[in-house]
Amino acid sequence: MNKGAMTPAQLYAHTDRPEWKAAGRQWQGIPAIERTAKGRLYACWYSGGKTEEPGNIIVVEKSDDDGKTWSDGFYTVAHDDPEVRCFDPALWIDPKGRLWLFWTQSWMKYDNRDGVWAAICDDPDAENVVFGAPRRLMNGLMLNKPIVTKKGEWLFPAALWSRSFEKALEDHPELRDEELANVYASLDAGETFERRGGVDMPERAFDEHCLVELNDGRLWMTVRTKYGIGQAFSSDGGRTWENIGPSGHTGPNARFFVRRLKSGRLILVNHLNPSYQTSPQTWNARNNLVAMLSDDDGKTWKGALVLDTRDEISYPDGVQADNGDIYVIYDYERYGAREILMAVFTEEDVLEGRLVSPRGRLRQRVNRATGEKAQ
Repeated sequence: MNKGAMTPAQLYAHTDRPEWKAAGRQWQGIPAIERTAKGRLYACWYSGGKTEEPGNIIVVEKSDDDGKTWSDGFYTVAHDDPEVRCFDPALWIDPKGRLWLFWTQSWMKYDNRDGVWAAICDDPDAENVVFGAPRRLMNGLMLNKPIVTKKGEWLFPAALWSRSFEKALEDHPELRDEELANVYASLDAGETFERRGGVDMPERAFDEHCLVELNDGRLWMTVRTKYGIGQAFSSDGGRTWENIGPSGHTGPNARFFVRRLKSGRLILVNHLNPSYQTSPQTWNARNNLVAMLSDDDGKTWKGALVLDTRDEISYPDGVQADNGDIYVIYDYERYGAREILMAVFTEEDVLEGRLVSPRGRLRQRVNRATGEKAQ
C-alpha cells in the first residue's frame, strides 16, 4: 500500500520553476474562485505534466484590480512524491474571513481513498499572504464550496468515487460504505469533522455535488450524473436522504454550479440551450454555459444569461461580492487554448438575458498556458 498520498504536499510561494508557470504549462483546467471582503480575487486550478496524471499540481493566483490582471506563480501546491497527484481544488472564505485552499491527493490517478487536504490563510487581504500547514480533513474529493447552515454548522460536500466508474489502483474494503456523495460536518469552525451520511445517486458520475440549505430547513444536494443533474433531500442535516433521482436538469455529464445568493435567490450555472425559457432542451456537449435564477428554492428557474457558447467550456465555480456582482470562473479547451476565463454579472443581467450592468464582463481571461503542448 502506497503511503505517499497520506503525507502533505508542499506550498511554494512565488515559484520560479518554469514548468509551473503559465509559459511552461502544457495543459490546465478545473478552476475555483473566491473574493475577499476588501475585493481581492483568488483563483486556482490544476495542471502539471501532460494530462490528469501523477505529478499534477495546484496553481493559485490573485488579482488586486478586480480581475483585470493576475499574478503568475503566486502559490503552487505540489507533492514531493512524483506518484502522488494534487487535483480538484476549491476555494472558500469562511465566516471568520479566513481563506481555505482545498485540494485532493491520490496515489497515481486514483487509489480508491484519496483525501481532502486544506491549508488556511488567516488574512487573505494581507500584503504578505501566508498559508498554514496543510492537513488532511477527510477521505474522498471535494470540488465545491462548503456551506454554513442557519444552525452554524459547516457542511462539506466530499465524495468517494464508486468502483463502478473509475478503476482504482488500491482496494480499501473498509471504505466501501463511504463510496457515496457524502456530507461531512464541523461544529467547531473547522477544527474537527464527522461524516454524517451520503447519497448513492443512480447513474452518478464523479459526483461533484453541491449543497444548499432550503428555506424550510432541509438540505438539497445536487449531483453530477450521466444524464445531467440528480438531486436528493435531507431533513436531518445530511444523515439520511430521500427523493433521490433526476432533478429535471439534463446536461453533458459535466460539473455545474449551484449556490445561494445574498438576495435569497439560488443561482444555477449549467450547460443549456440558450432558448431555455421557451424550450428546456439541453445540449449533449460542453458548450452554452448559462446562468439562471430561482426564487422558489429551485422549483422553477428564470432568466438565461449565456456566459459562453463555444465548445469545450466547462467546470464553473462562482462567488458573489457584497455589492451583488457575481464572479463565475471556468476553463476553455484544457489542451488547446488552455484558458481560464471569468464572467462578472449581476442578477439583473441574468433576468434580462444580457449584460445591462456597467461592470458586467464576459470571457475575461484569467490565465492562458503557453507551454509546448502535450503530444
